[in-house]
Amino acid sequence: MKREVLPILYADDDVVVIDKPSGMLSLPDRFDTTLPNIRRILEDMYGEIYIVHRLDKETSGVMIAARNAQAHKNLSEQFEHHTIRKIYHAIVSGVVEQDEFPINIPLMADPKRKGLMRPSARGKDAHTIVKVLERFRIASLIECTLVTGRMHQIRVHCSAIGHPLLVDPDYGTTKEFLLSSIKRRYNLKKDTTERPVIDRLTLHAKSIAFLHPSTSQSVEFTSEYPRDVAAAINVLRKYSAPYSSTLRWE
Repeated sequence: MKREVLPILYADDDVVVIDKPSGMLSLPDRFDTTLPNIRRILEDMYGEIYIVHRLDKETSGVMIAARNAQAHKNLSEQFEHHTIRKIYHAIVSGVVEQDEFPINIPLMADPKRKGLMRPSARGKDAHTIVKVLERFRIASLIECTLVTGRMHQIRVHCSAIGHPLLVDPDYGTTKEFLLSSIKRRYNLKKDTTERPVIDRLTLHAKSIAFLHPSTSQSVEFTSEYPRDVAAAINVLRKYSAPYSSTLRWE
């Protein structure tokens, strides 16, 4: 069997920081343990591994794991006390008007859709801080700082305010982003099928900051955009840039 290798941003005796690719599970699948997953690959590389937090299978970006029980306990406590700073970048549908604002909407498991979440006053507190980085005609690039870390928090919060991820079949309406959806006079060669610019969640874990479990020093790690996210942003900049005003002020 081919041995999988992960992009490693940093590793020492206590922690491993991974640049997780989209399409890979954080933990082994309950029904198919042969599927590639972060824990198994790291165990092959380093031996004992404790997964501290998870990213959705389709979400890319920075993720940390512990290499011993004490480091795992320390990092888990930092997550529990919300002292770890996690920042995500997301491409969402529509133009987000406010430059920066909090979303405080409790979330609970959706009883009608197994494995998904929904807003509910009976749910657990969920806090996200949103900052707009760039606006396009049909979408916005936003930065989301997680204060809490509920399952699917960013996806549900963005959907709840009317701006679901540009690609999110569960909480939005689309499963892929096509160039033909925004480019005028798009011509496809005969007998060919259009390939999507991106066909997974438009969500990327951009950075994480925490106190190192042994030294107590503050450390921060950043993940660059993977190719598909960068391509989506470039396409939006080229074909969906905001209209410039025709008004001139003297």
